[in-house]
Amino acid sequence: MKHNITLIPGDGIGPEVTTATVKILEKSGACINWEIVRMGAEVIEEFGTPMPPYVLESIKKNKVALKGPVTTPVGKGFKSVNVTLRQELNLYANIRPIRTFEGVPSRFENVDLIIVRENSEDLYAGIEHMITDDIAESIKIISKKASDRIVEYAFKIAKEQNRKEVIAVHKANIMKLSDGLFLRCARSVAATHKDIAFGDVIVDAMSMKLVMNPEKYDVLVMPNLYGDILSDMAAGLVGGLGLVPGANIGEDGAVFEPAHGSAPDIAGQNIANPTACILSSVMMLRHIGEVKAANKIEQAVVAVLKEGKHLTCDLGGKTGTIEFTQVVIDKMLEQTN
Repeated sequence: MKHNITLIPGDGIGPEVTTATVKILEKSGACINWEIVRMGAEVIEEFGTPMPPYVLESIKKNKVALKGPVTTPVGKGFKSVNVTLRQELNLYANIRPIRTFEGVPSRFENVDLIIVRENSEDLYAGIEHMITDDIAESIKIISKKASDRIVEYAFKIAKEQNRKEVIAVHKANIMKLSDGLFLRCARSVAATHKDIAFGDVIVDAMSMKLVMNPEKYDVLVMPNLYGDILSDMAAGLVGGLGLVPGANIGEDGAVFEPAHGSAPDIAGQNIANPTACILSSVMMLRHIGEVKAANKIEQAVVAVLKEGKHLTCDLGGKTGTIEFTQVVIDKMLEQTN
């Protein structure tokens, strides 16, 4: 079966890691027809916006997209296109698996957890303004609908992957109304899933627990901001963002993308680690039912990392993006034969 999928190369190292991923997918046995669309700073001059209408139209039509990182200006400029994309397509669940890989230098072993991040509201709703020249105000939105939905999704993942526990992360001791609502929703949903253990941890305590014993945790579910911060922190425990894939899931579509940013300072130098993007495509393949191709790619990546001979510079090696891609392809073909 041929799948029509939107491809957003992104900017910075985005085109390099997505090109690597597409090459590997072509050898995986999955039949994909790519519809390539551009977004980000590079299209503003031409279209007057970082996200032309055809981007959303393509994803709505195809229902699935693979996306490279897109640069977001810091403290000025246009609104994050990543946030806009998630809001416009109602991609309410952000999923980031965090795991250790044998062969990759790390402080820990046997880490295998999933961070489930509410993706549509919280401080990322983008409701902020200047009260005076010296005071800025941002409004945090937490709703019962979004909270129920994301916790339910966390339990869905836990059941599908035979996970034993879901933990809700919050700050309800201080934000008694907003995070208090999230916690009440989490406890209410958990009460309908008696077969899976449930707990809740305050976000600052969770930060400490993760850096001390990350291998103890299974599925963590939390509001948007905490999920953004803790998933990056957790990535640092297993080798860095270059290893962490991501998925943005909605009721009518899904966008898969690496957890890392666009890293414009290393763009075009053939030193970017494409692993996170490759593993994001593995999540994508499973989403569309191409499980055999997904397993083939994942097994090849795991085998290459385990050997430790062809690591990219962020993992302490000297292998370039293009060379790493070819090694993964060779390993995939070797395992198939």
